[in-house]
Amino acid sequence: MPVEIGREERGTGCVVTITWENSAKINIVGSEGIEALTGAITALEADDSVRAVILRGAGHKAFIGGADINEMAACDADSAEAFISRLHGLMKAIRECRVPVIAAIDGYCLGAGMEVAAACDMRIAGENAKFGMPEVKVGIPSVIEAALLPRLIGWGKASYLIYTGTTIDVRTARDWGFIERMVTSESLFEIADEMASEIAKAGPAAIRIQKQLLKVWEEESLEEGIEAGIEAFAAAYETGEPQTMMQAFLASKKGAA
Repeated sequence: MPVEIGREERGTGCVVTITWENSAKINIVGSEGIEALTGAITALEADDSVRAVILRGAGHKAFIGGADINEMAACDADSAEAFISRLHGLMKAIRECRVPVIAAIDGYCLGAGMEVAAACDMRIAGENAKFGMPEVKVGIPSVIEAALLPRLIGWGKASYLIYTGTTIDVRTARDWGFIERMVTSESLFEIADEMASEIAKAGPAAIRIQKQLLKVWEEESLEEGIEAGIEAFAAAYETGEPQTMMQAFLASKKGAA
């Protein structure tokens, strides 16, 4: 199978690791892979035990090395629109996943790969990771979730990447704010699991509400984001989770005194 799914019990539920396997071709994605990855993400929606997702590429050569140029070279305008819409569907599924998705990036993260990483909630990368948006070098514009890049790294840096097709190293990606952590390749997946495990210790309803709220903050005005936060705060109490977790916290402090 091109997609491997692993589950580990963590915190109040489980952490799911989704591994994309096309390592013979630096983990590039074509229509088949796009559909497989989209299916793996959307299949988690009905599973209330999932607390966080780690998305990675097989091996250490690439996270996702881009979209399949052989497939795109055979496209006409209609099939090109269908292809890019399927690719957007994958990234939309990641952004709409109810729990945080962590991109664990090793090796090449190019084009569609960088967009998939941008669609994730957090990004951690190994010391050998390389990032780029080389689409213009093969005659196509960077589109769909490339629109997230100015929000993550600023308009100037996004323009530089997209217009020149330049590849940047992991330190530059960290300094520009694209990734949250840079670690050794050997420790990458262990640390990604630790990050996911910390999320799994939190209140599951609170995490899901928080992810929805972060999306509102991204898309709406400041005042609308604040108002949505007030509603989210009240909604959290409807789950009963704050009452249970706060009482447990207070009891633990009393027992330690």
